[in-house]
Amino acid sequence: MPTNIYTYRWQQERKRFLAMRPLCRRCEHKGKVEIATVVDHIIPHGGDPKLFWDRSNWQPLCKRCHDGAKQQQEKIGYVKDIGLDGFPTDPGHPFNKTSLRGG
Repeated sequence: MPTNIYTYRWQQERKRFLAMRPLCRRCEHKGKVEIATVVDHIIPHGGDPKLFWDRSNWQPLCKRCHDGAKQQQEKIGYVKDIGLDGFPTDPGHPFNKTSLRGG
């Protein structure tokens, strides 16, 4: 397994992918339009070249979404975002899994 998989080849593939999918997927789901600058691995690759190069595992994100919500989700298992109703928006949030919310 290569020690550095973020090579020139990756930079070229990243550029091509973002040219074809220029908008942040998370922002789009929120009804916002934001330019994607990061190719995120939906399932963290952990250095696995097969998963790293699997384009079906890529998504376009803006830096804010990638460095915020996505990293939070990977570290703690859910996103802490709160909706306009005052409740967590992530179905995986512990609050949404308790009987307090009626779920």
